[in-house]
Amino acid sequence: MSGKRIGIGARPTTDPQAQAWIRQTGRETLGKGSLYTARLTLDITPALRARIKVAAFGEGITVAEMLRELLERRFPEDAP
Repeated sequence: MSGKRIGIGARPTTDPQAQAWIRQTGRETLGKGSLYTARLTLDITPALRARIKVAAFGEGITVAEMLRELLERRFPEDAP
């Protein structure tokens, strides 16, 4: 092995516009973690899980999206 050191170069300068874009906060830029902060675990049969997955796939959505929609309809925010 050679004793030569290879430099990796200087850090590139930052673009202020790019940095502002990365740091912007808006509803469209929020990740799932920002919107959904509680995890719910359910024990279901493998057969039910399979039916749910098939139904979600058939609708072109994820299982999580499907279940959130179902729960939102059953438990609306403005319920007494």
